[in-house]
Parts: sequence; structure tokens; C-alpha cells
Amino acid sequence: MSAATATTNAPAAARTATRPPTGAVRARIATVLAALLGLGIGYVGIGYLFTPESMASNFGLPEWPHGEAAAFFDVKGVRDISTGIGVLALLATGHRRALGWLLLADALVPLDDAINVLSHHGSAAAAYGIHGATAAAVALTGALLLTERRRAA
Repeated sequence: MSAATATTNAPAAARTATRPPTGAVRARIATVLAALLGLGIGYVGIGYLFTPESMASNFGLPEWPHGEAAAFFDVKGVRDISTGIGVLALLATGHRRALGWLLLADALVPLDDAINVLSHHGSAAAAYGIHGATAAAVALTGALLLTERRRAA
């Protein structure tokens, strides 16, 4: 009997004992992505509050507000910190389905950022590479969370 035949004839429990089921792997991936997204956007928000000039140059717009209009940086910073806290709070409390819906809704923010950068003649690389990629990652993570199998109560 070949090794392939022996593996095929082994009981199902023995075959799956060495690797986690696909659903568990997807759940771990979703958890890691959600944690990275929550921490990442929180970090960006802190940067906008404390070092706005260094953060703003990477956003992709050709020109930034000056003087009184620079209060925009505080608005963006608090928005991003709040978003990160919401993501991390739902993740920490195990509200995975609510987290999935929140992330799908939050995907609109970087999508809108990309549209704003493009419509104001900003950097296409930043619009697609930063904001577009972020929107895709946030939406993908939300979809992974929403398509998890629910555990029996």
C-alpha cells in the first residue's frame, strides 16, 4: 500500500488532526487582519494629531490646508483613532459579525479618500496604492468576518 493510499484510507479525524479546518484558518486570518487594521488606523490618527506635516505628505493631495484650515488634521486624527478603537473593541469583545459590518461600512472612508485625491489632481499612486488598497483590505476583512460559520450555541 502506498503512502498516498494509506493517507486516503485513514479516518477523517486523523487526516484533519494535523492541520486546522479551513474555517479556523479563515477566522485567524480575519482576526489578524482586523487587529492590524485597527492598530494601523489608530497609529495614523495619532500621527495626524502629533506630527501632521509628516503624515499629510503621504496622503496624496497636491496641497494641504494652512492656517486655520489646518484644523483638518485634528479632525482626521480623531476620526482615525476612533475608527481604530471601534475595530479593536469589537474584536476584543468577540462581536465578530458586528465587526464585519463595521469594516464594510468603514471601507467607504479610504474609498472616498481615493476619490478625493483623484478629483483634486493628487497622486494616482497614493489614490490607488494607499487608499484603494486600504479600502480593498478593509472590505475583504469585513467579508471574511461576515462569511464565518456561526458556532452552535
